[in-house]
This record gives sequence, C-alpha cells and structure tokens, in this order.
Amino acid sequence: MTRYVLHRLLALIPVVIGVTLVVFSLLHLTGDPVRLLFGLTVPEEIVQQRREELGFDRPVAVQYLRWLGRAVRGDLGMSITTGDHVVAMIRPRIGATLELTVLALLVTLAVSLPAGVISAVRRNTAVDNLSRVAALFWVSMPTFWLGLLFIMVFGVWLGVLPISGRAGDVWTLEGLRSRVLPVLTLGLPPAALFTRLTRSSMLEIIGEEYIRTARSKGLAERVVVVRHALRNALIPILTLIGLRLPWLFGGAVITETVFAWPGMGRLLVDAVMKRDYPVVQGIVVAMALLVVASSLLVDLLYAVVDPRIRYE
Repeated sequence: MTRYVLHRLLALIPVVIGVTLVVFSLLHLTGDPVRLLFGLTVPEEIVQQRREELGFDRPVAVQYLRWLGRAVRGDLGMSITTGDHVVAMIRPRIGATLELTVLALLVTLAVSLPAGVISAVRRNTAVDNLSRVAALFWVSMPTFWLGLLFIMVFGVWLGVLPISGRAGDVWTLEGLRSRVLPVLTLGLPPAALFTRLTRSSMLEIIGEEYIRTARSKGLAERVVVVRHALRNALIPILTLIGLRLPWLFGGAVITETVFAWPGMGRLLVDAVMKRDYPVVQGIVVAMALLVVASSLLVDLLYAVVDPRIRYE
C-alpha cells in the first residue's frame, strides 16, 4: 500500500506542473497585468517601473521558472493589487471551500444512494418513475440558477434561511442555517447523476446468482440489498465520485460567488476581475492539489469496499 501511494504521488507531480504551465501561459495571453491594473491614463514610465518590481518585464519562460522555483518552497508570490502574500490569502479560505465541497458530497450521497436503491428494488413502479423524473429535473438545473431560486424562495419569500455568508461553526444552529442553501445548491444537481448510476448498478447486481442464493438462504431482504447488493454496486459509484470531484470544486466557484461564501472560489473570481495573476495561479494550484489528493483517496477506498482489490 505504501509503495502504491508513493508511486501515485510521484506520478501526480508532472500533472500539477502541467496544470500550472497551462494556466500560467493562458493568463499571460490575456494581456499585460500591470497595464490593465493601472489603466491607460498612467504614464508608461510608472507602469514600467512597477513591471520591473514585479518581474513582469522578463520573458514568460523565465517568469514561470522563477515562480515554479518559489512555489516548490511554498512561496506562491504576492498579490498585485493588495501586496499580500498569496499563501496568506488562500490559507484561511481553503477550509471554507473544503467544508462546502465535503458537505455537498455528503448531501449528494445521502440523497442518491437511498433513491437509487429504492428505484432499483421497485423497478418500473410509480416510485421508480418518480425517481427518474426527479433525477432528470435536477440534472438539468444549472447551479447558478438553482442558487438564485433557493435565495428567492427560502431567503426572500419565506425568510427562513440566510442568503449569504458563513456564520459560526457547522454544529451550531446559526452555522447550520447559513450552510443549508449553498450546500443544497452544490449537492443536489450531481445527486441526480448518482441516483441514475446507483439504480443501474443495483439492477445489474440484483440479477446475479449470489443474490438469489442469499435470498434462498432466508436472509432478510434488507440484509440482501444493503450488505450484498449495495456494497458490490459501490465500485462504479466511487469511480463517479472521483470523476465528479473536480466538478464540485468548479461548481464551488459559482456557488461561493452566488452566496458570498468566503472560500477560494470567491477569491478566484475577484482575482480574475482584477487581473491579479499571482492570486489566480496560486488558487489554481491549490485546487489542483485538492483534486489529485481526493482522487488518490478514492483509489484507496476501492480496497475498503472490495477486499479482492489489493495494491502491490
């Protein structure tokens, strides 16, 4: 197991470097960040002086290598607009983004697994048809529109939930209320896809010979469905989790903007609007590391779900 983890970590190094190289190149294709920051009215002498201070007067390749060398040591540079260290700006926001993403994933699984299992067990019934229609509705709902809809219904019309911010700890009543809308906004759309996958996986497993054998032994239907069928159906679900985690992090950018959530997504949008290249680059690196770490965790969970899987 240790050897496998080390091998995967080493394989992820070129992935992260590739992501930073692509983002760095694309950002510099958008124009001169210093000129965009100062505008057209500021004299060129002042702009050039600031350009030299920030190192933007050098070739792009040299800039990237210098940035990469500092990034390896944990220095992601300084913000163009505020002068603060990028790491100091990102550090307090990582927890908020992780919290939102993890809670949304829990909501996704809490909704999709029971719905998919019930839909498969009661195939072609009214419950199954209702589940499929609901899944089609949620998967067709854009994240930003769903967030605005929740704000209008629960925040404006009913006035029962706050529509912005992150108040208190998650285990407090006020903290829980402030998290309901953004978590549901991020977690419900992927629940539709997970429901459909769970249903199809369960239908395939239920027809297997060992399921009929378990029933013939007199085991309770709940035991047969949960312990034997669902556990074997979790492998494709785990695979989908690994594939959808980048989508969750990307969706967090929109959700954090809609609900003024103090996470990396909202900071990224502000940095893009201000052409703050070092902040954008740092946030992309942080999100890339979160994605590859979560993908590795999903790979390791395969062995937990299916004992036949061993990592040599």
